[in-house]
Amino acid sequence: MRRRKFVTLLGSAAVASPLVARAQQPERMRRIGWLEIGQSDNRAAQLRTAVVRQDLEKLGWVVGRNIQIDYRWGIASPEAAQRFGAELLSLSPDVIFCTGSPATKALQQATSTVPIVFVFVAEPVEQGFVQSLAHPGGNITGFAYLERTIGAKWLALLTEVAPQIRRVVYIFSPNAAPYARFYYEAAQAAGEKVGVQVGISPVAATADFEPALAHLGANAGAIFNPDAVVDNNANLAIDLTARYRVPAIYGGGGVSAGDGCLITYKLDQVAHFHEVAPYLDRILRGEKPAELPVQQPTKFQYGINLKTAKALGLAVPLAVQMTADEVVE
Repeated sequence: MRRRKFVTLLGSAAVASPLVARAQQPERMRRIGWLEIGQSDNRAAQLRTAVVRQDLEKLGWVVGRNIQIDYRWGIASPEAAQRFGAELLSLSPDVIFCTGSPATKALQQATSTVPIVFVFVAEPVEQGFVQSLAHPGGNITGFAYLERTIGAKWLALLTEVAPQIRRVVYIFSPNAAPYARFYYEAAQAAGEKVGVQVGISPVAATADFEPALAHLGANAGAIFNPDAVVDNNANLAIDLTARYRVPAIYGGGGVSAGDGCLITYKLDQVAHFHEVAPYLDRILRGEKPAELPVQQPTKFQYGINLKTAKALGLAVPLAVQMTADEVVE
């Protein structure tokens, strides 16, 4: 009887011990690569990374426990995207998250197997990143940026606040924003209908901003494209538009009306980035990017700074103020 009990206990221990061993094993560390257009000290970039990290934790992915995120900052050119994209791929990530078209293009050229999730990519079908919004195909999916008609919207808002404008310069970085033509062509077409001439002024570095604004003179305005070079120089742009008395609208997420911008009309980045973690989670749990449709933006933010308007000699109608999400006095 004692021998039978001993054999039974021994058999039970043999069955249980592998289960105990497996339960005691630490979770497998998963890896996310992140190519970020903003610099590491950029306020908007810090907000984006914080939102995604917090949302990942709610989904069970805790940095240092079962997930590691490798960041590369300031990816504003194709060359930087290629270099840092290769660095991240050498770390064998489970998925790479990237912001902007240069990073997405570099990764597309570098891998057809590692899952890629993008944001801040305008017209991803036309740029060749996905087959369609509903059925991306391949290893890439993500969140589309502003539609091309936004260029006409920026021009309309700018001329509504500053109706004396007859010329507008569209300021953008060709390297950081190959998609910018979608926007400024829309602005040009809209300008022709209301008698406003829209020209372009490419900027490649900080030194290019002052020449783009200094020569404009009276009855001129500016539209600042949402891209890495413009966003990383946004505070300089605000100072220069004040110095040269140029009414301007900003489409990027680096600044707000509270920073002194006359007008901002931009994507609601917090709402946009709250959608990112669920896609990363689904891929980490085995779903394929080809099965995840590209999402379109749905929320925008419109801001006006009345103090800046007054300094420029502009009186913003009350009806216009009432349409804004943020009015700074």
